[in-house]
Amino acid sequence: IHFYKRYSSAIMKLNVDGLLVYFPYDYIYPEQFSYMLELKRSLDAKGHCLLEMPSGTGKTVSLLSLIVAYMHHKPSEVTKLIYCSRTIPEMEKVMEELRKLMEFYQKNTTENVNILGLMLSSRKNLCINPEVTAERDGKIVDMRCHNLTAPHVREKSLEDAQVPICSFYEQFDRGGREMAVPPGVYSLDDLKAYGTSKGWCPYYFARWA
Repeated sequence: IHFYKRYSSAIMKLNVDGLLVYFPYDYIYPEQFSYMLELKRSLDAKGHCLLEMPSGTGKTVSLLSLIVAYMHHKPSEVTKLIYCSRTIPEMEKVMEELRKLMEFYQKNTTENVNILGLMLSSRKNLCINPEVTAERDGKIVDMRCHNLTAPHVREKSLEDAQVPICSFYEQFDRGGREMAVPPGVYSLDDLKAYGTSKGWCPYYFARWA
């Protein structure tokens, strides 16, 4: 049986083995604190760890809370978190948890935490070219994209304007590679909206960022 542990402070501030960790909920499982403690010790040791918790006990927010705090206080130790998941809904849940955590920092602390969170996925889920998005099969989308962005295709288009290329990729190639993505949390829809506003391919821009 798992019990909630409540802290009296309106803002959940945890001392995890000497690291100040902000937690965006009013309650925390003891297992969540133990999870963060073991993760912190693994990071300190620069080693590997295999952690397990039951479903529904808040693994995602525990990991994000600890990692964001670690990256903020020890920026030279941890510079990037790659969070892998199997499905789009699971990835979206991770991004929402990260967004909630960042909003918590902004509203309740004076910490200046500039985190860039990007949700990466396939061309099928990020393409905004209407000639390609009409396709539903991921392999066909990849093929259509390649046929519009391959180097030899782009070279031919310079000689023959009738050779089709992707305007979104061309716009990104001309200006997107030199632009830094503003700090924030970007879901697939956010990336597509940002790409559309700039006229840039979200798929290649996200990977370049």
